[in-house]
Amino acid sequence: MKKFLLLFFLLGFLSCAEEGIESNAVYLAGEIINPTDRYVVLLKGEQPLDTAALNDQNRFAFRLDSVQAGLHSFKHDPEYQYVYLEGGDSLQIRLNTIAFDESLVFSGRGEEINNFLVELFLESEGEEYLIRDSYIPMEPKAFSVRLDSLKVFKLKRLEKLQQETPLSEGAYQAAEASILYQNYLYHEKYPFWHRKMTGDGGLHDLPSDFYHYRKNVSYDDPGLTFLRPYHDFMIYHIGNLAYMGCRKSCEISKNEIGNKLHFNTHQLHLIDSLVTGEELRDNLFRTVAFDYLLKNDSEENFEKFMKEFHRLSGTNRHLPEIDRLGEAIQNLRPNQEVPDLMVENSTGINQSLQTISADGNVVFYFWSGPQQHHLTNIVRRVRTLSEIHRGYRFVGICLNTDRERWKTLVDSYSLDPEDQFWAGDFEKFVQTLVVDNTYKSVLARDGKIVNGFANLNTSF
Repeated sequence: MKKFLLLFFLLGFLSCAEEGIESNAVYLAGEIINPTDRYVVLLKGEQPLDTAALNDQNRFAFRLDSVQAGLHSFKHDPEYQYVYLEGGDSLQIRLNTIAFDESLVFSGRGEEINNFLVELFLESEGEEYLIRDSYIPMEPKAFSVRLDSLKVFKLKRLEKLQQETPLSEGAYQAAEASILYQNYLYHEKYPFWHRKMTGDGGLHDLPSDFYHYRKNVSYDDPGLTFLRPYHDFMIYHIGNLAYMGCRKSCEISKNEIGNKLHFNTHQLHLIDSLVTGEELRDNLFRTVAFDYLLKNDSEENFEKFMKEFHRLSGTNRHLPEIDRLGEAIQNLRPNQEVPDLMVENSTGINQSLQTISADGNVVFYFWSGPQQHHLTNIVRRVRTLSEIHRGYRFVGICLNTDRERWKTLVDSYSLDPEDQFWAGDFEKFVQTLVVDNTYKSVLARDGKIVNGFANLNTSF
């Protein structure tokens, strides 16, 4: 009987293995050390495909009957990273959130392309300092030679990987594009970084072939839309074209090139004329809109920009988000009432921001449990400011953190519980108060906004 059961088990195992080889199903599983959330979300572009909960051993697993081959991403709040998936892949992930990207390792079928993409990502983070400090001060030709040597070195590594473990055409193209567009990005940045680092009054004259790669740039490849080097390149590329175009053709003085309304509107028109890929168009329009709106231009210019944005990008899938941002910015202008958002105090009682700010000067600042390095810095900064500005009350609002974890951190950092509050609805607070950076703060006086876009490092 035992022999029969063993034989049955082995036959079942072999049939499953054979089915796995032939199947287009994709398995993605892993372990997260020091998790910062209970879930892992798998996405294709911006579309969630599935959500997996961590078990009591901090493990998760996805099984998809089929996938559209290409770049995907997995998100474990507040971090995310992309993963290349093809039919038949069976991947294991292991990472530690304390060093999310640095600790990320893939194993199993599909590991080669994914580990290579992670290596490229980590190298790009490190080499930026080398390029900025050592290459950027060079003359244009010398800069291109040195930068291209890095590109060639990476392409040779990709060729070696291809020889050792042949990649699919799509996987190879994703890796190659990651190398090329990172190189192109630094070329786009060069004239502006060079001017800043050398102290030159104007932009450096460039050889006629400095931007030779532009003839190879694709404006409509859906497979690249969410590849980070490609996306970053496109943002800087459009900005570069707009700036150079203004200097050459626009009937404004050089001092007016930095005009927020003119420059950002110019970018909208470039995107409209150059970019044909729908998702890329939408994302670039969104980036320009966010960049302009967060600069908090005059109300008159604000209205002009939004009118032109809607005219050129009327079907943009991000329109509701952008309109919400525009409305939130208007509501944070001086003399507007503090938004009537509810927070919880240390004794579990709900209070509104209006009530908290009703008497005297109040500075609302924001922190999050998963970002403890930031929390250490912000606690130090707030204590310094509290000594300098004794007429201000500095009120901390904790976002994106479990209530019990919040209480523990308040005690651990010896924060005054009278000035610490917990916000349960993370998205509502971020959207309403436009929490767009880690040192964002809101200065209020007697229930009215004084500065809705203050910064703890620069505004006090």
